[in-house]
This record gives sequence, C-alpha cells and structure tokens, in this order.
Amino acid sequence: MFKILQKTQFSEKVFKFRIEAPEMAKHAHAGQFLMVRANECGERVPFTFADWNAEEGWVEFIFMVVGKTTTLLSSYQEGDAILDVTGPLGQPTEMGEGKWIVIGGGVGLAIAFPVARQLVATGHEVHAIMGARTKDLLLLEEQFRSILDDDHIHITTDDGSYGEKGVVTIPEERILSAGEADHVFCVGPVPMMKFATLTAEKYNTPIIASLNPIMVDGTGMCGCCRVEIDGQTKFACVDGPDFDATKVDWNDLRARQAAYLTEEGQSLKAYEEATCACQR
Repeated sequence: MFKILQKTQFSEKVFKFRIEAPEMAKHAHAGQFLMVRANECGERVPFTFADWNAEEGWVEFIFMVVGKTTTLLSSYQEGDAILDVTGPLGQPTEMGEGKWIVIGGGVGLAIAFPVARQLVATGHEVHAIMGARTKDLLLLEEQFRSILDDDHIHITTDDGSYGEKGVVTIPEERILSAGEADHVFCVGPVPMMKFATLTAEKYNTPIIASLNPIMVDGTGMCGCCRVEIDGQTKFACVDGPDFDATKVDWNDLRARQAAYLTEEGQSLKAYEEATCACQR
C-alpha cells in the first residue's frame, strides 16, 4: 500500500499525488515512469514521475481525469492508500551535450519538468516551451521559473488566454532558426509531438519524443505498448519511453491510442452507474 501524502488540484480535471515510496524515490530518474493500480479490481495505468525526493522518501505523479481509473483516483484523498505502485520503469532520458529545447504540452509538462531540471543541473542551456489549451490548464509554471530565467521560458495557449497565442511550434521554430538549440525533447499529445518533430527536421536538429502508448504491465511482457520506430517494432515500456522522434510512425501510434475508446467509454459508464467491479 502506498499512502497519499499530498493531493494537489490544478484544475477541474488535473491532479497531482505525492505518495510515500522511499525505495522508488532512491532510484528514479528523469524520463522514467511508474505503474499504478488503485485497488484489487483496478487496471494498471502508467504515469511519469513529475518529481521525487530520495531524502524525504516520496514521489509525485500528475494525471488528468479522462476515464474510469483516473476518475477513481481523483476521488482519493490525502491519507488514503493506493494498492500498487511499481517503478521506476523505462529508460532515463539521454541528455547529449549542447543547448536544448524542452517542449511539454498539457499534462506532458509533468514529464518535461524533471527533464529540464536535470539538464539545467548538468550544465546545459535550456529553453522550455510550455503549451496548454488555456491558462487554467497550464501546469508547473512556478517550477519551471525556479530553474530558468524568464527569457528561456516560452508559454503558448491555444486561445491566447496566457502567453503567446498559438502552438508550441511557433517558439520552437523561432529558437531553432536563431541557432539557439542543438537538441529538442518533446512530450505531449501525439499531434503536437508530430509537428514539433517536423519543425526540428526543418533545421536538421535531433529530437527525442517521450511516447505514451497504452500499457498493461509496463515490463515488456504484454506487448500492448508496441510502437513502430524506423520500421521496427519496439516496446515503449522497456525500450523507451524516449525514442528518436524522426523515426516514429505517428499514424500507427495515434491509431493504437484510439483502439479501445469504445471499451474505455463503457468502463467509465459502468463506474459512474456504480456497476463496476472496482466498487464492489
């Protein structure tokens, strides 16, 4: 059992949990993830480490309420316990020498922040591009500002309610065209990562994408998280989640993410109607 030490609500549907996990905190690295099972009847779902503290013995993850499991988790309070949390899983983000752009969109900012923090801690110059649909959905601005100067933080919102109106590729192209970056890291919705990749390719700049396919076990046994990389099948949970973004089959990834939308909707309906096994 993993006790919830702190629950933070960023918006109507976005939450952060800090959980007690001393052994996990000792071994976590930027870019890795954990698998969560809320209760005995629950499914296993992946969340990336948003933060951790080895001395205090806790890890944090951020989630958006989109289906049954995240709806269930959002009902948990400080002091409650999550049945299973497994991690750290996956490969840490590789950080080559030079200047970096770190792009995070939506909940992907929870992944982007520890990557940016580690890059800064190891002496890299970093530009952070933070994208969200609206100001209310922008995450971790205070945390990014704690590690970066204002002129290295670029905020975009789809509706223009905060920062620059538009998408993350606008400041990305501006930075790349000025020759101010040697590498790009991106994480967020699939369309965002795809177009961030196309923008980086225009300037022959290497780009890493942190992929988020459906996962079941997180250890490479189920094969559910297959992704196509340069024509070869890889498992995001053990080979990734980071990959050379220029080699990702984005259409395949998007199709796989949508494969169980009908079943996910049925599961959420059963939970809302209190007929789900997880409530018995």
